Amino acid sequence: MKNNVLDNTDRAILSLLQQNAETPVADIAEKVGLTVTPCWRRIQKLEEKGIISRRVALLQARLLGLTMTVFVQVKAGKHDGKWLAAFAKHAASFDEVVECYRMSGEYDYLLKVLVTDMDCFDHFYKRLVNGIEFSDVTSSFAMEQIKYTTAVPLNHL
Repeated sequence: MKNNVLDNTDRAILSLLQQNAETPVADIAEKVGLTVTPCWRRIQKLEEKGIISRRVALLQARLLGLTMTVFVQVKAGKHDGKWLAAFAKHAASFDEVVECYRMSGEYDYLLKVLVTDMDCFDHFYKRLVNGIEFSDVTSSFAMEQIKYTTAVPLNHL
């Protein structure tokens, strides 16, 4: 793997690990046509290059009572570096915020928020808006999750 160029074997390894990161190296090696040691070395190189950044357990939010997904759009109170840094720190401080993006378009930020119910969201919202000055904030409540995956597409490689 030179200069982050991935071959078919690397892509196959990544695909298998995205399906189940606990798959034994021996099983991965067999499926991609390698012996264990070269397969393990490839996985280590993928980790060293940062392509595999970490291995985690994926939890079912609904089974843990987090049944409401809310997308919160924020317009910046100011457009300067100090405000941007303060907002990033503020948004990241909430456990309920599971994703946060700086956006182009009408709104400057998009937050994905997981909460148990409307009362929990109301409590979150009050803490969010009290911590920093905004120009505008709006929220949309997800009615149904059509697709969810943590797998990164590899077909373009």
